[in-house]
Amino acid sequence: MMLACPQLRVIPVTIHLSLADAVKALDGEQIVRAGRIAARGLRDLFGIEHPRLAVAALNPHAGEQGAMGDEERRIIVPAIEALQREGIAAHGPAPADTMFHAAARPAYDVALCMYHDQALIPIKTIDFAGGVNVTLGLPFVRTSPDHGTALDIAGTGRADPASLLAAIDMADDMARRRGH
Repeated sequence: MMLACPQLRVIPVTIHLSLADAVKALDGEQIVRAGRIAARGLRDLFGIEHPRLAVAALNPHAGEQGAMGDEERRIIVPAIEALQREGIAAHGPAPADTMFHAAARPAYDVALCMYHDQALIPIKTIDFAGGVNVTLGLPFVRTSPDHGTALDIAGTGRADPASLLAAIDMADDMARRRGH
């Protein structure tokens, strides 16, 4: 699952888990798998020949050399090194509180985030109405609005179609790029 808008692309490594469960479930294999899928998706669907991945830290200030957790040293750094050995331009772990501001975003093509809200808060803050959910790793293009179905307002005339329209436009761009 990649969430994308013109200013930012993010991928949560763990999806739809409580924060406590996401921390327990996080492992290097998941990060490497997400990085591989991200790199392939950026090349195939977005036309980025040499994708750059920023990998978020889990803990505040990237763990402060273990003072605030050791997941960066134990899990995230070895995963980044594995991606780099495969020729994928991955860097980090980057403190999540500084990697999403406007001046930081041009340094990468996608941010790999360790848990749901770490990825979705920045994208929804930047472009709530225009965010798109892109399913990577499929043999076909699949996009949808990033905000879900909004069943609570269905049929009221209050729904904003911007994310649906952005999803259709992005799918069209991707399909054209792939030649489908």
